Amino acid sequence: MPPAAGTPAAMGDASVADFRTLGLSATSLAALDLAGYTQPTPVQAGLIPRALAGVDVLGQARTGTGKTCAFVLPILERMVEPGRGGGPRALVLVPTRELAVQVKDEFDKLAAGSRIHCVAVYGGKPIKGQIDKLAKHPAVVVGTPGRILDHMSRGTLSFSALEIVTLDEADRMLDIGFRPDIEKILRRCPESRQTLLLSATVPPPVQKLATRYMRDPEIMDFSTNELAVETIEQRYFTVDPTRKFDLLERLLDREQPRQAIVFCRTKRGTDKVHDKLARRRSRSPDEVGCIHGDLSQSVRDRVMRAFRDGTVRILVATDVVGRGIDVSSVSHIINYDIPEFCDDYVHRVGRTGRMGREGVAFTFVGPEEGPQLTRIEMRIEKLLERDEIPGFEAFDRRPKPAPIEAVPTGGFERAAAAPVEAPEPEPAKKPPAATLLGKGRGPKRHRRAL
Repeated sequence: MPPAAGTPAAMGDASVADFRTLGLSATSLAALDLAGYTQPTPVQAGLIPRALAGVDVLGQARTGTGKTCAFVLPILERMVEPGRGGGPRALVLVPTRELAVQVKDEFDKLAAGSRIHCVAVYGGKPIKGQIDKLAKHPAVVVGTPGRILDHMSRGTLSFSALEIVTLDEADRMLDIGFRPDIEKILRRCPESRQTLLLSATVPPPVQKLATRYMRDPEIMDFSTNELAVETIEQRYFTVDPTRKFDLLERLLDREQPRQAIVFCRTKRGTDKVHDKLARRRSRSPDEVGCIHGDLSQSVRDRVMRAFRDGTVRILVATDVVGRGIDVSSVSHIINYDIPEFCDDYVHRVGRTGRMGREGVAFTFVGPEEGPQLTRIEMRIEKLLERDEIPGFEAFDRRPKPAPIEAVPTGGFERAAAAPVEAPEPEPAKKPPAATLLGKGRGPKRHRRAL
């Protein structure tokens, strides 16, 4: 009888487990060795044996824990056995184009030494080239739900031979409105298939999806109690919005990150920060990259390749890369704009500290954004440490110029030459101590609490 889900035996112990004990073939072990994978993570040690046994698994695990490898290996093991033919034998659904490319790359890396072929299909690329690749009958197809449906409607993708379906980042796919597409796809898949569902969180919509389309799934929770892993140091700066870019420059100079992602809230803001950084860093402007949803897919692919190979050292981005992108050399995350939702903070920060490596995350907080920071602290059950750069004025303390009186002259207006007597100002009220960060510092957020 298999161990119950959630027990140490079911989840695995990466400190004592070995890939050779997980039931993998010699071909897979050789590919793992070639890829430099030595010890399985808890996700891999727990998920791989159950997936190889053919059971449906609902696995909860955040990004950066090795879950891509955990579902790729069982799929490759199944592909070694002869199939029915007539279409792909495995389908992987992902929320973003970048994640589709990443999963496809992982398949290519771990399929070394075999003839198993994987194709990625997603929007933003000419569909004709994808149709040509699908005509060669790949064993594995990775794609976004919208483009998968497009191929289904054109008759260029058949699921008659499908044996295993994987939903990666399921909560994210539902968040961005893919639920109807996913359900249409799953209804077209053979009922005898095996289904693997991986998700960072398991809210009610994900549970409902699992109940409806999975067969008695084993629930395996590989998430830690703390949403923010211990290897990530998290700090915040209080700063006036007009001084944020100056703070960013000073922070980059101080930290000298190996690689950093600077998160902005809007596409326009992302372009602005990227352009200013590229101009200021004139010695090596190519080290600064930019990525958001309005860029063409070819540009996004080129930037991500450059970021992965280290040519781009600083990536300015929207939340399009907030989930699922695994670049292990990212040492710093900078939230130039505080995220609107707490879960976005968790996934942004998760871009560093990958696979147990150390990382640091900084968040810029404006005078009116104290409540957002408090909500984040409550969500991760941790107080962020306040940081400051000696000598840097985080708030513009210059007095604002007095308004100029306009005097009509022959149908036009000009500024008055003589000063206009201003009304007597009211005596200034001393601000309450609770609103100050201290002498010489800017306003503090409303409260700090768990």
